Amino acid sequence: MKIKTKLNIGVGLLFIMIIVLSVLGAWYINLLKKDTNNILKANYNTLQYSRNMLLALEEINSDPLAFNVFEKQLEKQKKNVTEPGEKEATDNVVIHFQVLKKNPENTALQSSIRKDIAELMQLNMSAIEHKSSVADATAKNAIAAISGTGMLCFLIAFILMVNLPSNIANPIKSLTESIKQIANQNYKERVHFESRSEFGELAKSFNTMAEKLHEYSESKLDKIIQGKRRIETLIDNMHDPVIGIDENKKVLFVNDEALKITGLKKENFIGKLIQDVAVTNDLIRDIIKEMIQPESPNTVKESIKIYADGKESYFDKEIIDINIVPTGEEQSRFIGQVIMLRNITPFKELDLAKTNFLGTVSHEFKTPISSMQMGLQLLENEQIGNLNEEQKNLVHGIKEDSDRLLKITGELLNITQVESGLLQLNIQSSDIRNIIKYAVDANKSAAEQKQIQFRINIEEDLTTVWADHEKTSWVINNLLSNAIRYSYENSEIEISVKKEDGKIKFSVTDFGKGIEEKYLNKVFDRYFKIPGSRKEGTGLGLSISKEFIEAQGGNLYVISDFGAGSTFSFSLNEKKECI
Repeated sequence: MKIKTKLNIGVGLLFIMIIVLSVLGAWYINLLKKDTNNILKANYNTLQYSRNMLLALEEINSDPLAFNVFEKQLEKQKKNVTEPGEKEATDNVVIHFQVLKKNPENTALQSSIRKDIAELMQLNMSAIEHKSSVADATAKNAIAAISGTGMLCFLIAFILMVNLPSNIANPIKSLTESIKQIANQNYKERVHFESRSEFGELAKSFNTMAEKLHEYSESKLDKIIQGKRRIETLIDNMHDPVIGIDENKKVLFVNDEALKITGLKKENFIGKLIQDVAVTNDLIRDIIKEMIQPESPNTVKESIKIYADGKESYFDKEIIDINIVPTGEEQSRFIGQVIMLRNITPFKELDLAKTNFLGTVSHEFKTPISSMQMGLQLLENEQIGNLNEEQKNLVHGIKEDSDRLLKITGELLNITQVESGLLQLNIQSSDIRNIIKYAVDANKSAAEQKQIQFRINIEEDLTTVWADHEKTSWVINNLLSNAIRYSYENSEIEISVKKEDGKIKFSVTDFGKGIEEKYLNKVFDRYFKIPGSRKEGTGLGLSISKEFIEAQGGNLYVISDFGAGSTFSFSLNEKKECI
């Protein structure tokens, strides 16, 4: 039987018992009311009328109005005849009273009237006793009936109280114990209710759930979930901030380090679109800027500076695309990204110390190198004395080494300025031909040694460029130096200046070996040298050149045809731009 049916039956029985008790009590009360009303309205009134007639009869001889009082009470009695024999007794009183009215002094008639009234009272007293006994019997019957019915209702209510709660509570208790077993991963637990009630259906559903959980625990899915939790724990314990998003840019996970540096709570992060999070968080906006507006390939990615834990920290950002090949397919599918921020603060501090060290050492080197060069100039001066050929060769070698050492020292000073942010520019309208002439003159001797010719092409209408004359000359000088170094003998180097897309474009083209494609994106890295190259150099020249040009708002890049030569180009503004 259904629990709902049991409850309906139990509550219905209680409701019916209440109605039965109410109806039975009301019925017996109504009977008692009728019995008492008969006594009060009929018999009691007759006794009252009789008493008043007796009192009036006693005053007939002394009070002339006593006849009127007696006659009024007698009229009332005539209308209140209810018991057997009462009418005859009343008629006798009427007859005797009529005679007494004619002969008031007749005491015998008064005595007869008294007897008639006494008989009338006796009849009503007997009727009262009879009706009282009837009311008593009705009351006893009412007590017996109500008591019996009440006892029956009590027994039914007691049975319902004992059985109905247990029928509901016991299955719930059993089900609760089984749920605890399931919570403890005892998936073999089952509930056995033979009832066809809702608990039977609940037990069936519970057993089905337990069976599926058991099947799940035995399957690989459970191991996958455990593996996922291990990975989440690993990510949470990483010392670098990590944020994972799906293909729709919704945040899937974020570790404690990421929450710490962003100042956000996990509930304000997980499940939100990262663009929505970025609206209220400047750091997230900077992190995802590259995702929303992809940077150009040649743009230098700078480290992110974050103020956290009471100090400035530096982070390198890396966005890793997650692609998978679905089962049965050949093409990979993009399913999300992982944003990793590597804490490079210790390396940044070491780099700063290195920069300061290089700057100090390079600056200190320049003085002794200058003294060496002055000494070499004195040795080469014939007024001081003549050198033999062997001495001249030694002096020439020392001069070349000192020049090379001075160049390296200058490059180190330049790179320390760039790294420390102390690079000072004097950007103004500069003469293009003077810039080219300075670079050509500086490399003329090296070009003559390899019999390399310079071919200069400058558009006629171009005269000035908005640039730092010294830094730009240094860049072209470095490009020419590299071009000479990697060019074949008896070749030429082309220097061109032309207007392109509203800017002044400088290009240096050599026809040497060229650069392999895989090294094109690395030639501007600091200290990088093409593997297999025997040429000398620090690997800083191109890096410094790129920094100098970008500081002036330009961009230095290379185009190379491996085996045919390379072209290094950069563009600068023709005149000052209005901001």
